[in-house]
Amino acid sequence: MIGRIAKSFKDASGAGLLLVSLAACSTAAQAATYTMYRDAGCGCCLKWADHAEAGLDATVKVENAPNMQTVKDLHGVPVALRSCHTMLVEGYVIEGHVPAEAVEKLLREKPDDVTGIAVPGMPIGSPGMEQQGIKQPYQVIAFGPKGQRVFANYN
Repeated sequence: MIGRIAKSFKDASGAGLLLVSLAACSTAAQAATYTMYRDAGCGCCLKWADHAEAGLDATVKVENAPNMQTVKDLHGVPVALRSCHTMLVEGYVIEGHVPAEAVEKLLREKPDDVTGIAVPGMPIGSPGMEQQGIKQPYQVIAFGPKGQRVFANYN
């Protein structure tokens, strides 16, 4: 009888350890740091950060940067792909008004040949750039050491 109780306790504690381990992994995944750099005078950046927080179920830390060109240079954002704000998360660069679902896809797939993804310019209708239902088609472009490619289309 005592042997069965000891075995049950051992099995239960093993299951408990497994649950604690899984919870720790889950917490670690949710604890990714989302840091967005922006020019202090730009309002659309804050609208995009709200979109990202809601869509990614995350908190975006906003940092005002006195020189956004330097931020983009330091993180390898190609000149042709630049926009107003730059976010760093899990080693990737998110440039401009990228929809949260594209960021989520990037973080889920974790392509090793991609430095980041970008929406060049500030297309009307992209997250943070909403204007009375008007939407311009745009693309999310992946960039990295092997060049650039279309990551997602939004029409």
